[in-house]
Amino acid sequence: MTSIVLVHGIFNYVRKATPDEAAARRVSDCRPRLAESLSKWAVDVPDMTMAYYADLLRRNAPGEPQSFQQPEGFDDLSAAERSEVAAWLAAAGADMPADPQNVGLAPLRQMLGWLVDERGGVLTAAVREQTIGRLERTLVANLREVEAYTTWPERRRLVRERVSGVIRREKPAVVIAHSLGAYVTYETLHAYPDLEVDLLVTVGSPLRVPALARRLEPALRAGRGAKPSGLARWVNIAGAGDLVAVPPKLGRVFPVDDDAVCDTGLGVHGFGGYLANGLLAAAITPYVT
Repeated sequence: MTSIVLVHGIFNYVRKATPDEAAARRVSDCRPRLAESLSKWAVDVPDMTMAYYADLLRRNAPGEPQSFQQPEGFDDLSAAERSEVAAWLAAAGADMPADPQNVGLAPLRQMLGWLVDERGGVLTAAVREQTIGRLERTLVANLREVEAYTTWPERRRLVRERVSGVIRREKPAVVIAHSLGAYVTYETLHAYPDLEVDLLVTVGSPLRVPALARRLEPALRAGRGAKPSGLARWVNIAGAGDLVAVPPKLGRVFPVDDDAVCDTGLGVHGFGGYLANGLLAAAITPYVT
């Protein structure tokens, strides 16, 4: 048994490693950042386990397309995917094209550049381009990994089975789910109502991104999500500048108990930044001491 189960998001595939080896490596990466925030409360880092599933997004069953490949940017997207990214950027505050029928032709890098200029402060030309490129890859990777997870039912089942197995075995007091992991964990807790979790903390969650919310299982009803029956308390933390967690307030759609927005800087979406945040430490401390 462990006190905390972590559920990772994008960019977590570990080549030439077994799932157990990859999980252990990712926990080692996360431990110092969580220690950073818990130290302010004089709390030691508890035992942690990672529910690792990134390898399952790269497997093929008969009839499936080639394994997921990490895309480079907007130029790799289909017209339908470009429309979804445009809606995503609009949810973050960028202006949409005047003609909604041409959303698939929206200048995505221009929309993203406007967000960087609006929220990023004064940047040099080189830093601005680096920021736009990093955010572009993050948005596309999120979209593609969600597609890898949602498009093929068997792959979706295997991921949820893997995550539920870790939670059932470890019986954690706390589950911390990041990025796509928040999406996966929400579905997993619904799919396995026997799972009991005292506290779920979702960070950098894309559950309200329009293109992703439409694919949820169970689907939203009357525009609202439902709380998994085995979940006692749900806390959501979103970075004010995290373009994956848009719109940031999950409580407007999902029954979260505490909905917080923190300052992580423009486009800062990494798991480590959230683990090191004082809001997360404050949320989990009563459950791990």
